[in-house]
Amino acid sequence: MITGRIACGSIAVLLAGAALLPVGSATAEPADPAPPASGPQVEPTPSASGPQAEPVPPAYGPQAEPAPPVSGPEAPELVPGLPLNLLPAPQMDTPDQALEPKVYTPSAEEDAVEPQDAPDGADDRVEYVDPIDALGGVKCSEEAGLKQREVERWLKLRVDGEQSVADCRAIRAFQKKHRIKPAIGYAGPVTWATMQLVSAGNDPNAGKKCPVRGYRVACVDLDRQLAWVQDSKDVVFGPVLIRSGREGYGTRTGWHAVYWRHKNHVSSLYKSPMPYSQFFSGGQAFHGIYGNIFTPVGSMGCVNMTLQDARKLWRVLKKGDRVYVWGRKVEQG
Repeated sequence: MITGRIACGSIAVLLAGAALLPVGSATAEPADPAPPASGPQVEPTPSASGPQAEPVPPAYGPQAEPAPPVSGPEAPELVPGLPLNLLPAPQMDTPDQALEPKVYTPSAEEDAVEPQDAPDGADDRVEYVDPIDALGGVKCSEEAGLKQREVERWLKLRVDGEQSVADCRAIRAFQKKHRIKPAIGYAGPVTWATMQLVSAGNDPNAGKKCPVRGYRVACVDLDRQLAWVQDSKDVVFGPVLIRSGREGYGTRTGWHAVYWRHKNHVSSLYKSPMPYSQFFSGGQAFHGIYGNIFTPVGSMGCVNMTLQDARKLWRVLKKGDRVYVWGRKVEQG
């Protein structure tokens, strides 16, 4: 059993701030690992080119519990772009556990139970906007968005970081097409995340940052907050939007392997559901959440995804499948 203390999940308050903080660190591609020593593993079939030497990664030693994030330079506060009287009550987004799970073999009866569906609207793309725009009645935001330059560049507009009538018109058109609410032309984090997903398209590994092997590899791109699964060069799942670890609780980069799968996992510390959990590094796992993955603050280390995406991933990955994580998350709150 791995002995390091890890945490994943997050408490998301809807009226969250938007401080930009770097999370994690870019990691050069290391050699493929042997599966972790957290119980029996199924070794993936080597590629047709022949067996590859795969050194065992160093075991995780005792670690101090990460300190809470230190507040950084303040950016304009953002709130969900819905009229304030329509905001749901603040909710807890699967805080997860601070220790590795107790590994056991679920019974057939337990495995036959499917996690409940997410509430209606949990997966909606609700943009985080300037508070004045959340009061309602705004048709076209006059505010420069948190991701103004990135969005301008993606839309091939003049990149000046300033909102204009032409900018707003183009951003609104994109938001309407991709069902981002409210479609008022504010260049916020949800709009930018959707552009990242659209750009990834059917070839998320165009930049060749996820190693291609002759077996399944679950790829986690912290830079773009995307995940997919590839088998050799074929993408067999995704790409999908994710939410990775916040500052101080970053999702660990490098090679890992799925060592335990628990469809109906519940956090041992917070008694909250972690549906379709697939643990790959201590207490860090892929799993669905019942809240919204677009909350500005990241998870406590896990790779969160919508319940629908987590359910699909459950049907693709198996125990022993490899996971490769790279990049860094920029926190927005």
